[in-house]
Amino acid sequence: MKFTNSFPSANRNPRRIEDLPWQQSATTQIINPVLPTMKHAIFPLPALTIAILTASAILGCADSGYRPEMRDTELATNSQVMGAVFQTLDNPFFRELNEGIKEVVESNGDRLITLDSDWQGAKQREDIASLLAMNVSVIFLNPVDWEGLQESLQVAKQRDVVCVAVDTQVKDDKLVLCQVVSDNTEAGRLAARSLAKARDSARIAILHIPSNKACIDRVAGFQQEIAGRPDMETIAIEDGKGTAEGSRPAMQALLEEYTDIDAVFAVNDPSALGAIEAIEAAGRLEEITVVSVDGSREGIAAVEAGKLFSTAVQFPREIGRIAAQRAYDHQNGNPVDRSIKVPLELVTPENVHAFRVTGSE
Repeated sequence: MKFTNSFPSANRNPRRIEDLPWQQSATTQIINPVLPTMKHAIFPLPALTIAILTASAILGCADSGYRPEMRDTELATNSQVMGAVFQTLDNPFFRELNEGIKEVVESNGDRLITLDSDWQGAKQREDIASLLAMNVSVIFLNPVDWEGLQESLQVAKQRDVVCVAVDTQVKDDKLVLCQVVSDNTEAGRLAARSLAKARDSARIAILHIPSNKACIDRVAGFQQEIAGRPDMETIAIEDGKGTAEGSRPAMQALLEEYTDIDAVFAVNDPSALGAIEAIEAAGRLEEITVVSVDGSREGIAAVEAGKLFSTAVQFPREIGRIAAQRAYDHQNGNPVDRSIKVPLELVTPENVHAFRVTGSE
């Protein structure tokens, strides 16, 4: 069985959610935030200097009456500022999740700063440090590497900053208030059951994200479910990098090396869509069954088009809402469950019409 583990290189500068083209509007001027001189000097600088420099660099400014001291005063005196750090914001799933958090935060009169770690563990640690320098009260964290944030979480805990893991867990759950995720093991099982309905036997390739705990659980659930089916076999596991751009060449290589592949389990919809492009280019779309997890609009459209057999629908906006509400529950002195799993639903050709409009939320 083949297995590789690599991630794409990326710009190491913090990106806010507002900096992405899908979030911009004609009435908003976006200034690209850059922290090239701060990433190695976040902690040695005095705390007040860090807060002012980081806030100015990350938050940017608009021309209509803005003065730098206004933003710095707001950070110091207004209602709470909370932070969110995502492994990527290129995936619509995470944009939806962020909107769920933002909805609750803003309904409480507070503000949310959202950063994109571009799939880079080192950059995510820098992003967390930047948020800590701005004295945020809560960090909602979507880990790139579930084992790689121990030191960052320890620093946050020492500073009494509450951390909440969303969509995927961290290894040491004692360092976070709670973890709000989809039932990812069940997501893998749902995908396997769906594949079993489509095919009596299968030679399966899995497109994975091996450092992501949510995806580790999905693959585990999938493998558990097919273990009792002797005519189904996983013959290759490849790092699809969680993106269409990463999974497309990975799938092309798999098709060349394993000519008998007739099924694919992709750990998310972007991976599935990249795989489908490669399969279609090879002229094998009718031969290979693809199943996935996410329930994104694009994934549901692929089910409707007959290119993706099924996708297990997650509810990212609900994950975000629950995570934010639990942070406020904690602040109000109420008990919070440490592990919260949000159920999924399976979209297939039989029920895709019911999901056509809303997709993943």
